[in-house]
Amino acid sequence: MPTVFRWSGKTIRGTVESGEIAAATKEEVIAQLRRRNITPTVITEKPVGARRRLAPTLGGRVKDKDIVVFTRQFATMIDAGLPLVQALEILSTQVENKTMGKTLSQVKTDVESGSTYADALKKHPKIFSELYVNMVAAGETGGILDTILNRLAMYIEKAMKLKKKVKGAMIYPSVITTVAILVIAVIMVFVVPTFSKMFAQLGGTLPLPTRIIINLSNFLGGIGGILILGVIIGFFVFIFQIRKTEKGKKAIDAIMLKLPIFGMLLNKVAVAKFTRTLGTLVSSGVPILDGLEITAKTAGNKVVEYAIMDVRKAVIEGKTLAEPLTKAKVFPPMVTHMIAVGESTGALDAMLGKIADFYDDEVDAAVSNLTALMEPMLMVFLGTTVGFIVVSMYLPIFKLITLIK
Repeated sequence: MPTVFRWSGKTIRGTVESGEIAAATKEEVIAQLRRRNITPTVITEKPVGARRRLAPTLGGRVKDKDIVVFTRQFATMIDAGLPLVQALEILSTQVENKTMGKTLSQVKTDVESGSTYADALKKHPKIFSELYVNMVAAGETGGILDTILNRLAMYIEKAMKLKKKVKGAMIYPSVITTVAILVIAVIMVFVVPTFSKMFAQLGGTLPLPTRIIINLSNFLGGIGGILILGVIIGFFVFIFQIRKTEKGKKAIDAIMLKLPIFGMLLNKVAVAKFTRTLGTLVSSGVPILDGLEITAKTAGNKVVEYAIMDVRKAVIEGKTLAEPLTKAKVFPPMVTHMIAVGESTGALDAMLGKIADFYDDEVDAAVSNLTALMEPMLMVFLGTTVGFIVVSMYLPIFKLITLIK
């Protein structure tokens, strides 16, 4: 477990700051402070009895909506000139989510003890992401915390909308498909056997479609149903186990991106998320290398994550952002060309924002097209299958009526 060190030091502007940092050694503390352009003057180990847990588990879940509301309210208070500790005190008592309230209370205590606001948030990674903490740190350093907080709230809101669109695109066909399978299963397991008994009493040779449906019904009503259920469960367990490994995640994510209909949608979502996240970080003053690393970690797709990390390595070597993005072959040519223009004109953050807005609209259109395409396909499948079963069951009855006449 890392040791907690108390420190004080001078910034490049000559002001004295102090706080606490969790690290393995004093040398690591010095390195962290130098990265923040602070020259340490005093570093002491915090007494064991005074230490707090770095990432307490409070239970309960904090939703994105809770973080958006808190961030906007906090930005308004800071903009109005309210001291940071007082703003945290007020919000910790009035937030509806109890877990969020307890977390803010701990953040307030850490800030009072000398930690920066960003360092205090960093102790709660389950609630405040790395992206959130880094943007807050940039806002504190630049003296524009209220602006950064408003930008953060806007980013989270847009990310929520994007996630909602994708969920909507996945839920509709899934529900329709599940209902169709259940309807067909009920007909095959409960309805068809009744007709089968009746036909057995009549004797004679049944039509081929009827024999197919009856045999399939007998299979599903016996060992076949258990076998199919076992295969389905086994498939999902296999996928779950595979996704626990790094290579497995990457392989599955690569397959998802190549799917005929959903792959195009997921690719557009990945582009929108990448450009929105990186654009927000760059415009907030986060260094491009840190921004790329955070963007990769929040990509949500291993193929995209690896591509971004390769781009980061190329940037470290002195290349532009657009050049390795083109070689990655994950992002469309239009995106890389627009990023190249943004770099050459010195307006990369604005260009990334424009690309994100464009692909947000593209995701909207893709979801609408997907819904419009899937609905008739599923209805045709359901109608054809149920129609075939019904006709197959009535063919012997029509034959019987013909013989009676």
